[in-house]
Amino acid sequence: MVDAARARKLADRIQQIVAEMLERRVKDPRLGFVTVTDTRITNDLRDATVYYTVYGSDGERAETAAALESAKGIIRSEVGRQTGVRHTPSLTFVQDSLMDNAAHIDDLLAKARARDEEVAKAAQGAAPAGDANPYRTDDEPGESGELDETGDDKRGEAGHSSL
Repeated sequence: MVDAARARKLADRIQQIVAEMLERRVKDPRLGFVTVTDTRITNDLRDATVYYTVYGSDGERAETAAALESAKGIIRSEVGRQTGVRHTPSLTFVQDSLMDNAAHIDDLLAKARARDEEVAKAAQGAAPAGDANPYRTDDEPGESGELDETGDDKRGEAGHSSL
């Protein structure tokens, strides 16, 4: 096993190499607008998983997956050449569901905003059903701190505390 820092550095380097290869050297017409989002490598440095997103329809995503699968050999050989590791890790391309998750979260937030607006409209002219301050407690006798007609504290001598 190697330490996690070395594995992370190698994963980052593989991500850079794959992104450069897809941008400059792989000329497959099926390859859509691909973004490499993350790369993870096993602790023994034998297998690397490359996560990517594709902008486009489901058909374009499927074509891009096929293009990546066919270019896997040339990409792996370039990774081995540029990294210089003893054993070049095998590459697995996995479509990242980041865009789908982000769209789902945006939909949920839009629904929450719409419900908040409905509640705000319903509460606009409403008055509380009970007391305006339902958490107010009545003061116990002798704790009010009010003054009687003479200006003395209503608590009397028992209410004074000595410091």
